[in-house]
Amino acid sequence: MSRSLRVAVVGAGPAGLYAADSLIKSVTPDTGRDVSIDIFEKMPAPYGLIRYGVAPDHPRIKGIVNALQRILDRPEVRFFGNVEYGVDVKLDELKQFYDAVVFSTGAEKDRPLDIPGIDLDGSHGAADFVSWYDGHPDVPRTWPLNAREVAVLGVGNVALDVARILAKTADELLTTEIPDNVHAGLAASPVTDVHVFGRRGPAQAKFTPLELRELDHSPNVEVVVHPEGIDFDAASMAAIRSNKQVEMVVKTLQEWAIRDVGSRPRRLHLHFLQAPVEVLGSGSVSGLRTERMELDGEGGVRGTGEFTDWSVQAVYRAVGYLSSPLADLPFDHSSGTVPHRAGRVLDLDERPMTGVYVTGWVKRGPVGLIGHTKGCSLETVASLLADAPDLPEAPARSPEAVVRFLEERAVPFTTNEGWLKLDAHELALGAARGRARVKVVDRGEMTDVSRG
Repeated sequence: MSRSLRVAVVGAGPAGLYAADSLIKSVTPDTGRDVSIDIFEKMPAPYGLIRYGVAPDHPRIKGIVNALQRILDRPEVRFFGNVEYGVDVKLDELKQFYDAVVFSTGAEKDRPLDIPGIDLDGSHGAADFVSWYDGHPDVPRTWPLNAREVAVLGVGNVALDVARILAKTADELLTTEIPDNVHAGLAASPVTDVHVFGRRGPAQAKFTPLELRELDHSPNVEVVVHPEGIDFDAASMAAIRSNKQVEMVVKTLQEWAIRDVGSRPRRLHLHFLQAPVEVLGSGSVSGLRTERMELDGEGGVRGTGEFTDWSVQAVYRAVGYLSSPLADLPFDHSSGTVPHRAGRVLDLDERPMTGVYVTGWVKRGPVGLIGHTKGCSLETVASLLADAPDLPEAPARSPEAVVRFLEERAVPFTTNEGWLKLDAHELALGAARGRARVKVVDRGEMTDVSRG
């Protein structure tokens, strides 16, 4: 291995950018090696989950882009957007240009929920809805918002995001970067009631205290906690005593469960110990059947045989994300991850694939908050650097070689400089209308603006 280490990172979300940052900080002059990193992203813009997974009314989370942009601005880093792995470039081609390849492609598909009726018209995955309201260029511009009563299945942060966006009025979101087509869709929604169902108790809810409290900030939405689901067993009490966040969530839910319901025009209901067992309807959703659950004393639940039918005309499942398989890499479909050992991708014989690594949700599954990806990337980078002396050198090491390759393939790739042009363009669109930003949705328009 020569003094210079050439690395490709596939995926420009937080996991990929943190991996690049860890590499740069780990390869110091005293190591006798420097590093250059090219980051490939299928979207014309960077940031992955931050741009296309965080709700538009969460600008404080989107503020992390300032730190991520500083990584993209490093002289050791180049950004190649609008380049799709497996289509525009494959693994054997990347290995012509790079000594190591790190995959950080995240998780953007919905985990399935195997109950009768889940495929009825009006039953949706949360990930698809999130992509729509975040202006993802590869999803339809319209969304069927025609239900007065809606069910959201799950009690994680994504479920609360979905419920909050469904329940809020469209004009409340005009202070955000919400795209015009999304505002128009939400403005026409007739929704009056959004019901969030969790199969376990309040002490087992997966959302954060801040995410929960934000539900109550809308002047148009009453948050109604149904008291029959506020129940605790020995395991619940142990969780409350040992975890400050759980204690805060439970305290808020208990307070909301005993307060009077106000007169705001829309309602967001929180139901605990109600397990979805069937989506009802003939052709399209007309209801949801749940089974009343009871705590088993050990952190789990069991069915009681008591069922309730709820009148809803749409169902959103928010029971987790799944990563997609990657071309030429093994994939565990049950966990939705790439098999690895300390970030080293394992082949079908469970041997490390030379120079191929993985980090982020495609490595460990969709668990943890954005900050958790830092520790994940450190482990992967440590493995890569430990292997570096024995990695075969890529034959086409010149930084210009991959540019020529993409140009010969007629791939209309974007760059960091192009992203900054698009960023400025979106800010200008927002400023002209008294808003912080208006997000460009169309892929062609994003690419044209970026490429000048």
